Amino acid sequence: MMSIEEIQELVRPNIRILSPYSTARDEFDGRVGVFLDANESPYPSGWNRYPDPRQKNLKSVIASMLGVSIREVFLGNGSDEAIDLVFRIFCTPGRDNVVAISPSYGMYSVSADINDVELRKVLLNADFSLPSDRILAACDNCTKAVFLCSPNNPTGNIFPRETVCRLLEEFRGIVVVDEAYIDFSGGDGMLRDIEKYHNLIILRTFSKARGMAALRLGMAFSNPYVISLMSMVKYPYNINAETQRIALETLQRPVDGQVSEIVEQRKMLEDALTRFSCVRKVWPSRANFILVEVDDADRMYDFLISRKIIVRNRTKMDLCRNCIRITVGLPEENGKLLKAIEDYEKGYIR
Repeated sequence: MMSIEEIQELVRPNIRILSPYSTARDEFDGRVGVFLDANESPYPSGWNRYPDPRQKNLKSVIASMLGVSIREVFLGNGSDEAIDLVFRIFCTPGRDNVVAISPSYGMYSVSADINDVELRKVLLNADFSLPSDRILAACDNCTKAVFLCSPNNPTGNIFPRETVCRLLEEFRGIVVVDEAYIDFSGGDGMLRDIEKYHNLIILRTFSKARGMAALRLGMAFSNPYVISLMSMVKYPYNINAETQRIALETLQRPVDGQVSEIVEQRKMLEDALTRFSCVRKVWPSRANFILVEVDDADRMYDFLISRKIIVRNRTKMDLCRNCIRITVGLPEENGKLLKAIEDYEKGYIR
């Protein structure tokens, strides 16, 4: 297992000595009566003041709910900000590289390209299981991070903890485990492991189970040193005041019922889809979507579009030939999807 001192050696030299932008409100913890520090408009509009740059109240609630320290929580403008920060903190452009599984979430590759960092793609096994040996073989002395999505997008499967722990123990770099869909998996994920593995970063999001995709709020969890780096490199006011307020309200409302219904509807769709002859395979899912291999993904996608139903055509992704990814919707939406596929199978022409 890696020590904090070893993690420090992974950080880009310019980041290690960075003096972050500091606001007066970063430095003041007391109750403020008069704000004359930030050149804001003094006229109340509900939005004339800058938001809390450290998101203290929201982080405190999240930490309490998940049983972690507030010093282990980072909040970003979507999980994409946290992904980008991994590159900006640890990867020297034009020199370092990262390893990511494929097929998986596309932003790992996009962030690598933006930051001029080589991304080494390692194909999952044919059954979408994690190829630990090939991941480790793809790493060298310039590999700073490995990206895993679990449950994985678009395959829907979750990787066993012991397999991920092997990577954490044998790879001498950062392991990012993206748990955006963990609420639908029936498991707890690897959040508790940040205490043991200093090189582990867990990503989660408010976009899925919490239903806040439009507000863009992502979470990262790691040891306090890594979180301090992310907080230092981020832009000062990365989470706006309305997002913080609405997130706090949302956390007061349980979403267990909605998650349970999505899981039930997922099972219904998995069972129903297997009955169509145009469906070749339904991959078991632990997320809020299903990957389905069909006879002709392009043709089915176009047909569903004609019925004003949007799914994701994944046929061009590695190992996903003729596959479409279907998000689990409301019961009535899922019913419309199944009726449309039934008509597609019958050769229905409107």
